[in-house]
Amino acid sequence: MHGEYKVPGGKLVVVDLEVEDGRLKDVRVAGDFFLEPDEALLAINRALEGAPADTDARGLAGRVEAALPEGTVMFGFTADAVGVAVRRALAHATDWTDYDWQLIHEGPQPPALHMALDEVLTEEVALGRRPPTLRVWEWASPAVIIGSFQSLRNEVDPEGAERHGVEVVRRISGGGAMFVEPGNTITYSLYVPESLVSGLSFADSYAYLDDWVLGALGDMGIAAWYQPLNDIATDAGKIGGAAQKRVVTGAGAVLHHVTMSYDIDADKMVEVLRIGREKLSDKGTRSAKKRVDPLRRQTGLARAAVIDRMIASFRERYGLTDGKVTEEEAARAQRLAEAKFGSWEWTTRVP
Repeated sequence: MHGEYKVPGGKLVVVDLEVEDGRLKDVRVAGDFFLEPDEALLAINRALEGAPADTDARGLAGRVEAALPEGTVMFGFTADAVGVAVRRALAHATDWTDYDWQLIHEGPQPPALHMALDEVLTEEVALGRRPPTLRVWEWASPAVIIGSFQSLRNEVDPEGAERHGVEVVRRISGGGAMFVEPGNTITYSLYVPESLVSGLSFADSYAYLDDWVLGALGDMGIAAWYQPLNDIATDAGKIGGAAQKRVVTGAGAVLHHVTMSYDIDADKMVEVLRIGREKLSDKGTRSAKKRVDPLRRQTGLARAAVIDRMIASFRERYGLTDGKVTEEEAARAQRLAEAKFGSWEWTTRVP
């Protein structure tokens, strides 16, 4: 069995092993990490040898930590990363480069149709009818997108939304509300097979699926990192946030979507969203206007240029073929937008 885990912001950990009578056998850990002293690698392998195959990642990491020689330095990886790589090997997890990735970047769409496309394309990947896909969104109108489990009345000021012509829609993933305007945000979705994140905890999968965009931002001069659970941040403030939805249809798939602020009308945002004091205090700031630091200021680049560089970074890492939403997918999404995501019943399912 073979498993790989790229530590977000760190190095690659590779594990090869066999299982005999329910225990790990012939464990070999490798990677492009740094480790001192040399004999620590042998200690890691020995610590994992004979471990029960159902040991979770933290339990495996504990065995590694207990076996390391005094003064061991692990640079670019951790004992937890080794545990994750072992679990991915046991789960027969796949890697980014195992797939032929497709790019969808089409013209502006209404907010409800974006919600529907996310559901349809995730299901198509789960059923094996579509390859793993990166979709970059373009917005046709201003919107507030609330999380699947958020209360509409607690999150949105209806008078502010009406005054500014902002449509309110509800997505299928959890997380918090987003305020978007055409040209002011960069939103993308990843539709990936469940096997890509096999062996990862729910929390680890967030950082894993966005490691590529942190690299792309770094190439643009932005030192960004993942702020658990689901924020992308810099020293200057929050750039964006992610959300996920797991689909169990077919072989299973994960929807992972991110909205990053390119520019923002903060005054309008606080007139449309009800951003509570509790959330602000949790984020360590006293003003909603100071929570987000847009990419436009940080990069000095046009929005289209930022998107082009992000796409180029993904293509260089994993390969990417230009594609489009098929006629069948578009028809399904249109019906879903009208029947579900554009309905008052769905939008108010949590009043």
